[in-house]
Amino acid sequence: MSSTKTGLKKEIGQLGFGAIALNGTIGAGIFALPAIAVARAGLFSPWIYVACGLLIMAIVFVFARVASFFKDTGGPVTYAARAFGPFAGFQAGWLLTLSRAAAFAANAHLMVTYAGWFWAPLADGLWHSAAVGLVCVLLTVINLIGVRQGMMAIFALTVLKLLPLLLLVFLGISQTNPEIFTGAQIPPLDSLGETMLIIFYAFVGFESAVIPAGEARNPRRDIPLALVRTILAITIFYFLIQIVTISVAPDIAGSKTPLADIAQMLMGTAGAAFLTLGAVFSISGNLTSSMLSAPRMLYAMGRLGSLPEWFGVIHPRYQTPSNAILFYALFSIVLALSGGFIWLAAMSTVVRLMVYVMCIATLPVLQRKLGEHAGQFKLWGGMLIPVIALVISIWLMTHASVKSWLVTGVFMLTGSVLYRLTQRGTVAAEID
Repeated sequence: MSSTKTGLKKEIGQLGFGAIALNGTIGAGIFALPAIAVARAGLFSPWIYVACGLLIMAIVFVFARVASFFKDTGGPVTYAARAFGPFAGFQAGWLLTLSRAAAFAANAHLMVTYAGWFWAPLADGLWHSAAVGLVCVLLTVINLIGVRQGMMAIFALTVLKLLPLLLLVFLGISQTNPEIFTGAQIPPLDSLGETMLIIFYAFVGFESAVIPAGEARNPRRDIPLALVRTILAITIFYFLIQIVTISVAPDIAGSKTPLADIAQMLMGTAGAAFLTLGAVFSISGNLTSSMLSAPRMLYAMGRLGSLPEWFGVIHPRYQTPSNAILFYALFSIVLALSGGFIWLAAMSTVVRLMVYVMCIATLPVLQRKLGEHAGQFKLWGGMLIPVIALVISIWLMTHASVKSWLVTGVFMLTGSVLYRLTQRGTVAAEID
């Protein structure tokens, strides 16, 4: 049997999908955004996280419903392709892959920068670049040799990333400022929208969990439950972290490392070191989750015929989508080492919101095409939640800059050209 016909191993359960969603969501943002939230919203900043959590939950509920229709790898790629055709699926996967590769490159730099707290040469220069490249290579090897190894790395990093943050909340929650609940003033609507778009970055990435559905034991049950439970827990966690931030250090707005500064106030230099180590583990978990899930989109596009068949090849020994992993890794390394990835960061949230809108729009089409099945995830109120999620996504997108829209448009055009060339090559091969 050829490698392209060998099935992916069914290794991931509900706990695994929860870990993927958690690591895809909790990355670098939580170590920088608390100070930005304080600067923009003051005492109201914890409630910004609650508002963003409610908004993202509406989107997550829709994703949970859509995911319950499928057992196939690909996530948004598969959803859009099944509902609107292969070109829509390609665009969803293309944009998400670009966005995630840019985020992977940026976070790899950030993780090494944090590690520079312990060894100064890692902060910049040749040692920094070498360490970034080494991180990319190590994660590539881990995911090439098997999804079980990738999941083991994610589970370990999940524990290591949460410990210092949980300790920070435990030590700081006793200093809660009661004015957060009695005297917080809501910012003006325009300012609130811009702030929520920024803070929303801390909530995106949960879609990582829907992509490797083809390697799940029971994807239609496990993925929806993992998404809803994980995002609810993350929202509560973010809220508590922001309460500690505004209570312990109300003047922290200008800090680039707010949680490390708070750890130093609560636990001294050792606490700051512990928190910084937690940042390294947190970003490592985010990178590991990205390396596990993002190549599966390329794999799915290869299997759907949106990209050359080369992307759909499965390694004969390890039963992993080896070519897709190698391509994604190489692309990420090039972005990381060239420095050209920085301008992609501005459009990352906009791109994901565009894909969210596409996935929300697939729901009524998929319900009509695929029908119901026993045990499927249900949505209260019919199409009410999807409509709310759609309006929320579009509203947030209106706060993006013109430059972000222009960059996104260029990438969509580039993807369209690549897709057409692939299809033309397929037709020519059939004629021959």
